[in-house]
Amino acid sequence: MKQSKMYIHLNGVKIYAYHGVLPQENKVGAEYILNLTLKTDFSRASQMDDLTYTINYAEVFQAVKKEMQIPSRLLEHVIQRIAQRLFHDFPTLTEIKITLFKQNPPMGADCQETGVESTFTKN
Repeated sequence: MKQSKMYIHLNGVKIYAYHGVLPQENKVGAEYILNLTLKTDFSRASQMDDLTYTINYAEVFQAVKKEMQIPSRLLEHVIQRIAQRLFHDFPTLTEIKITLFKQNPPMGADCQETGVESTFTKN
């Protein structure tokens, strides 16, 4: 039996951060919901039941949390930085899909969330 299309998911990660174009957004902050899909070969980990051969979710969360604490005007910039950081910190990653949503955005409309999504592949 051969494994293929292996993904690790972190969904619904809640982080409070200070991103936005408006000065108020950088002072008050907002809650963000992040979803990650990480493509990596974890076939050896699944056979051996050994964390050494996969990616530690807690370490991924800490890397994402650090990037989220750096204020940015655009969510597009935030997810670009997160992808760069994850590819650097976890060399076995080959693809990263990120969705990032700002909860209750200050846009003068009744809107639960706004966000961005992108898939990044290793060169």
